[in-house]
Amino acid sequence: MQVSKMLLAALALGVCAGQAQAADEVVVYSSRIDELIKPVFDAYTAKTGVKVKFITDKEAPLMARIKAEGDNTPADLLLTVDAGNLWQAEQMGILQPMKSAVVDANIPSQYRSSTGAWTGLSLRARTIVYSTERVQPEELSTYEALADKNWEGRLCLRTSKKVYNQSLTATLLETHGPQKTEEVLKGWVNNLATDVFADDNSVINAVNAGQCDVGIVNTYYFGRLHRQNPDLKVKLFWPNQADRGVHVNLSGIGLTKYAPNPQAAQKLVEWMTGEEAQAIFAGANQEFPANPKAPVSEEVAAWGSFKADSIPVEVAGKRQAEAIKLMDRVGWN
Repeated sequence: MQVSKMLLAALALGVCAGQAQAADEVVVYSSRIDELIKPVFDAYTAKTGVKVKFITDKEAPLMARIKAEGDNTPADLLLTVDAGNLWQAEQMGILQPMKSAVVDANIPSQYRSSTGAWTGLSLRARTIVYSTERVQPEELSTYEALADKNWEGRLCLRTSKKVYNQSLTATLLETHGPQKTEEVLKGWVNNLATDVFADDNSVINAVNAGQCDVGIVNTYYFGRLHRQNPDLKVKLFWPNQADRGVHVNLSGIGLTKYAPNPQAAQKLVEWMTGEEAQAIFAGANQEFPANPKAPVSEEVAAWGSFKADSIPVEVAGKRQAEAIKLMDRVGWN
């Protein structure tokens, strides 16, 4: 009898030890490349002793993997870019709500899921770039105005297949409705100077080279190229400052439905939304912190301040399918 009690006690201690050991590591599936996330995870490990194991891939394979793994997944967290992707993950049923007063206090509600399934970590504006040789900033005003005749043969765009443009279109739909948004998109397509590009870097380089005069890109692409070439003959312009503001999207993180270590994962997320981690995470990719109290890097601050669109970013996901259909209909390839 005494041996049985001792055995049960030993087994119980073994289970507790196993749970404690498991909680010393958090597993993150990330569509962000290693160099952008490793510094923040290393800082967390140095601060807490908790190891962060991360696996990187494109967002679609990662989400499919979590779905296929089900309750056997080792992933505690999914980290990816664009609210459209995060919303899609939520709809797939691979995330669970995370109730955290810390996250709610750190991140404005427009940059979080209304269900608590995910939160933004860093922000990027999808804004206008223009040639400093052929365009005066006074000629620019809004996204919608790029559909006007005076920009015919002067506009460059990235492909509509990228979620960044789908999200921008989704917010236009939310603001204007289908008819007005279709008119704007038709104007953009009509004003293209060349075929659409595969990435934002190519759009910026095309403006710099004189292929076109204006384009629409995420700010961090401009930041990267400007860092490589300070003499870049391209600048950023903040549109729609007299009305709704600049379209802003994000990178964000969500707790997986079957997270093995949900409490440890939540602590990591809470730390990542704090000022210290926000400065590291956003600064690594020349983005804006999602926490408004966190400092902006000197390079990003040099771009100047702007009014951001107040539409909740989850709209990018809710109207994504509608946006894709509309982009196809107007011939935006």
